[in-house]
Amino acid sequence: MTTPPRQDMGNRVAGVLSSQVLNAVIGIIGLVIPVVAWAMQQRNLTNVVLAAETVLLLLMIANYMWLRSIYIQLRRANDRDMADAAYFAAIRARLERDLIADFGEIADGHLQVYASEVPRLSVMLFTVLVESGAQPQRVLAADLTTNPNLLTVRREYLAANRRLIEAGGSVQRLFICWANDLARAEFGRSLLQLVDHHRSLGVQCGLAVRDRLRADQAIDFVVVAKAAVLVEEEQGDAEYLRGRSSVYFKSVERWAGRFESIWGHGSSSAPSALTTYESQVRPMTTGLDWDDEAVRAVIAQL
Repeated sequence: MTTPPRQDMGNRVAGVLSSQVLNAVIGIIGLVIPVVAWAMQQRNLTNVVLAAETVLLLLMIANYMWLRSIYIQLRRANDRDMADAAYFAAIRARLERDLIADFGEIADGHLQVYASEVPRLSVMLFTVLVESGAQPQRVLAADLTTNPNLLTVRREYLAANRRLIEAGGSVQRLFICWANDLARAEFGRSLLQLVDHHRSLGVQCGLAVRDRLRADQAIDFVVVAKAAVLVEEEQGDAEYLRGRSSVYFKSVERWAGRFESIWGHGSSSAPSALTTYESQVRPMTTGLDWDDEAVRAVIAQL
């Protein structure tokens, strides 16, 4: 069971100012004041009361304009215009409930989607990064790679990577693989083909052995600038296809730091590990002379 997010003082004040009770009270006071002024028939008091009335009207106008700026206003369909008013009303109520729940999450800086929606959402995150000019124009992507072929079919996503790089941005992609997978000839060939394709787009590639990472590091996530992070389930299995993924618009720096701790620097960095692996494996991918022991020896050094 998840606990609701704590509201800060700003959220509490906004909730009070936008409450229906407060607006109703202001409206009632605005109606009562002129009546009181008329009943009292005292000039000085009347001026004071009318001044208070004017202030209240200005507050109501300001509050109305503020509410329009922070809330989305949509026209509600007329049930009576539909073939079956009762049925349509039931469907509309469910759709509105789901929509309100989604917008409630977004207001808290969190968005949850089904795994089938991840490719579309990923493309949107890249596209908005380019169009908005958010800084830095950088994406840090950690992929739990159990089947390299899955990443080659996401053409729109790869095209979004290319557009970001052509616009002057950068993409660092970290392939996190099991040691046993890296030792298999078929996997090694597919992985290097994937790396070649990403490099042709301008993506900086690195490699990490999943067996040697902590549980909090072996996560599939994409950090977009300093603005958002998309956290996915593991790719390539049935659970991933059924699971959900999340986008967080808060505490992004923590995820960027997690990526950089795996990416590393110098000879112990993820790009160096990939170079070491492919220097041994690439010559074997062109023929049938796969040397399992030699490959495992290289993996042990990564």
